[in-house]
Parts: sequence; C-alpha cells; structure tokens
Amino acid sequence: MNFDEINKIIDKFNQSSVRELEINDGEFHLHLSKNESSPETPAQPTQPVRSSEPAVKIEDSSKNSVAGSNQIVAPMVGTVYLQPEPGARPYVEPGKMVHAGDVVCVIEAMKMLTEVKSNVTGQVKNILVENEDLVEYDQPLFEIEEK
Repeated sequence: MNFDEINKIIDKFNQSSVRELEINDGEFHLHLSKNESSPETPAQPTQPVRSSEPAVKIEDSSKNSVAGSNQIVAPMVGTVYLQPEPGARPYVEPGKMVHAGDVVCVIEAMKMLTEVKSNVTGQVKNILVENEDLVEYDQPLFEIEEK
C-alpha cells in the first residue's frame, strides 16, 4: 500500500460510524480505533462553559428514574455474551432473581472475558441488549427491580 491509499483509508474511517478497523496485508499492519485515546496526544483540559441557565443535575447512570429500579451498565466497550457458551442457558432471564455479586453476563474485549456482576439484589425486569451485541462503555444492559 502506498501513502495515498493509506490516507484515503484513514479519511474514510474518520468519516464513517465504524469504531475500529484493522488491516493485515503481509508485512503491512494498520489498526485504527476511535475507542482509545492515543498516548502521543494527551487529553487537554477543557474550560467550563459559562451559561446564564441553571445547572442541570446529573443522575448516577446506574440508577433508573423509576423508584426501586436499577440498571446494570457495561463497564467497558466490547461484545456482550448473555450465556457462558453457545447453546447454554443464559446467565439471567427476565423474572429471575439475582443477588449482588451474581454474574449476569460477560464482555469480551481484545480476547479477554470480563464478568459483569449485579450491583444489587432484585428481580431482572428487562434485558436491554441481545447476545453478541457490541456495547459501549456505560451502556445499560439490564434493568433490575430491587427487592
């Protein structure tokens, strides 16, 4: 690949909604990601925006607005698996009771599996993702009704 072809790939990647791209062609390897910050470019502190409007209260993302209801959110970006292996029963199903510390799913990122555990004891109201979905950091996965 020549330099112009690589630049065209990078431009198309930046304009697309694709989060990650990897190309392996013999000895050539290119990895592009919008999920990570580059170590060469440290994050710049941002200046707070001053407004005449009153400040908005930001609620904890792990809480749902319904009293007694909580959400379990993704702790990382990756592929969510709702069952321990293909064909097996899911970790949890709607209506099932879970206790704080119970594994409710796993997320795979970079060939590493991370268990996602319930932070509350309660009943699973809704499963908000499908098996093998790509999830974002802090994306709601489950709604749990505390008991």
